[in-house]
Order: sequence, then C-alpha cells, then structure tokens
Amino acid sequence: MGPTLKDATAIAGIGQTPFARQLPESEKTLACRAIVAALDDAGISPSEVDAFASYTMEETDEVEIAKAIGAGDLTHFSKVGFGGGGSCATVAHLAAAIATGQASVGVAWRSRKRGSGPRPWKNTQVQLPTPGQWTRPFGLLRPADEIGMLARRYMHEYGATRDHLFNVALACRNRANQNPAAIMYERPLTREMYMTARWISEPLCLFDNCLETDGALACVVVSAERARDCRQRPVYVHSAAQGLPAQHHGMVNYWNDDPLTGPAWAAARHLWKGADLGPQDVDVAQIYDAFTPLIPLSLEGYGFCERGEGAAFTEGGALETGGRLPLNTGGGGLSEAYVHGFNLITEGVKQLRGTSTAQVPDAATCLVTAGEGVPTSALLLRS
Repeated sequence: MGPTLKDATAIAGIGQTPFARQLPESEKTLACRAIVAALDDAGISPSEVDAFASYTMEETDEVEIAKAIGAGDLTHFSKVGFGGGGSCATVAHLAAAIATGQASVGVAWRSRKRGSGPRPWKNTQVQLPTPGQWTRPFGLLRPADEIGMLARRYMHEYGATRDHLFNVALACRNRANQNPAAIMYERPLTREMYMTARWISEPLCLFDNCLETDGALACVVVSAERARDCRQRPVYVHSAAQGLPAQHHGMVNYWNDDPLTGPAWAAARHLWKGADLGPQDVDVAQIYDAFTPLIPLSLEGYGFCERGEGAAFTEGGALETGGRLPLNTGGGGLSEAYVHGFNLITEGVKQLRGTSTAQVPDAATCLVTAGEGVPTSALLLRS
C-alpha cells in the first residue's frame, strides 16, 4: 500500500473574526485578521507560511494575502470549487502538500461578507452556467428552492416530517445559545416559532435556512511532528476525502438514478476507506447545515444510519449534547455563522482540544463535512 495522509499532518492553529450581519471591514482585512490569529494560536510566524488553500469563490487571493501578512516564498497554493463543498478540501489539499514535502506551513481560510453583500443568484447580467439553465428558468432560482425540492422528495419517499427538520434546527440553536460568538447566542428557538415561521421555499421555513453572515476564519496545517511542538494540542487529520458522484447535477441530482444519493455517499466511501475508524467511532460531528434537510441526508451518506432513516435518527434528542451523535456544537451555519462551512472545521478542532462552549466529554474523534448536494469533501479529525 502506498503512502497515505493518515495522521501525517495536524491542525495546529485556528482563528476567526467576530460574526455579524454587517461588519465594516473589507473581506481582505477580515481574512488577514483570521489568518494572523490562527498563526498566533499555533505560535508560528507569518514568515514561515509557504502554502495557502481557499475556495474559488473567495474574493481575496494568495498574492495580496501573502504580502499583507508577511508570508515567505509560497511553494503550494490551491483553490477548491463549489462553495461550501470545498471547505474540508482546503485542509485536505494542505495536508497532501505537507505530507509529500511540497510545503511545511499551510494556511486555509474563508472570508466572506455575505450578510452585507449581494446574493449570488441576483446577477442577471451573465449567462447562466449549464446546471442553472436546467433549473432557474423553471423557478428554482435559489439554493433554497433546489434543496426544498429534494426535501419534498425525501418526505414523500421516507415519511420525514417538519418535526424532524425542527430537531435539526433546535439542536443547532441550542448549541449556539451556549456560544457567545454565535449570532444566535441569546435567541432561543421554540417549536411554535419554527412551525409558524414564514416560508422561504416550502417545505423550508425561515429556520431551515442558514444565516447570512460577514466574517472570516482560518486554520494552520503542519506536519504531525511539528504540531507536537506548537502552542496548542494537535488535532490530527486522520482521513480526508472529496466526492463527486457519477452523472452529478449540482443540488438537484437530476441525472442520478437516485437523486437522494448525493455527493456525501461518494466522499464517505473514500473517507472511511482511508481510516482506521468507522461511523461508530465518531464522538461528535460537525455536519454542513446550510439547510436542515442536509443533515438527515448526510447522516445516511456517512453511514450513521441506513437509507431513509436519517429523519428518524434525529428523534429523542439524538443530536443534542449527550445524544447518539452531538452535532454542530458551535451552532453551525444555521445558528452560529454561515461562512461556507469553515466554522465547522474550527469547531471540530475546539472539540478535540477540549475548549468548545458545548464540550462533549472526552471527545477524541470528530467528523467534519462540507456541503451536501454539491461536489463535497470531508475530514475525520482525531486528538
């Protein structure tokens, strides 16, 4: 068997800015603040950075960021497509570069002013990408409309109800209520609030949709050997994967034999193949939650339950602290902040350091996933 990424690298530092609906700073300023904070957390000088990874949708670039923070010569830089589907892949790219000797200190980041900026789908001046030509003329204008259609199909096939989606929204909100950095820190959610909220795209109501946030986050990746000498407890990248299934069509999966078998299934097969652990060994999970239906779909895709059982899995407080699978313990995209899933990575690190505001006792393994419904990625982290 050839070389693997298994435990060869670790996340040594994390950083973030405040989160808000509107922040006055530019995306570049926010990015630099998050990156410098992450480097300081690791105890590493910016001049030692020789690798960057971010998203194709990131408006800041390596050249300007490197100059602004005072980085050294860069020997690796990459960007990953498909919005929130790329979050975990940024760390995976750095892990691969460091494990193969292409770099020694990598920084992954996401800076976004989605709260105060425009909604991406409002631009009518450019020709629609090919996938959009099959959806937007027929009324699926926003991601919420596309996921709403998948959610309705899932409800029809497996008997899922809005109560199951509420379980997801409530678990995320409860954890945000413990997290002073979360946008929804002091804003509890009740079933009555959920059930009477306005529709965004039926069957998705307001609380089934993620927040619109300004903010930035970053993490620092180094070799496992170096991480042991850094300022914080290392969090090892045990396994990493990306997933793009055959005949995929973004969000709606029109051409798949089963539209409810999304990219999570492809990523999961590779993730578990490269790991010494399985779903049964995961102590806590940070699962991408731009929309509540993505949680039951991901629970199935990553093997926590069988097909069609994801909704029922959420019952009985299963996603709460002390439940079968404590979930999105900082509040996630639904209730902490929506920065294309990067806060799920940093929250995973906090859990394995033992510093989360909703700490799972003795957590030693954490699954972090990127966006389901688009080409995706995942990390299995361990302490």
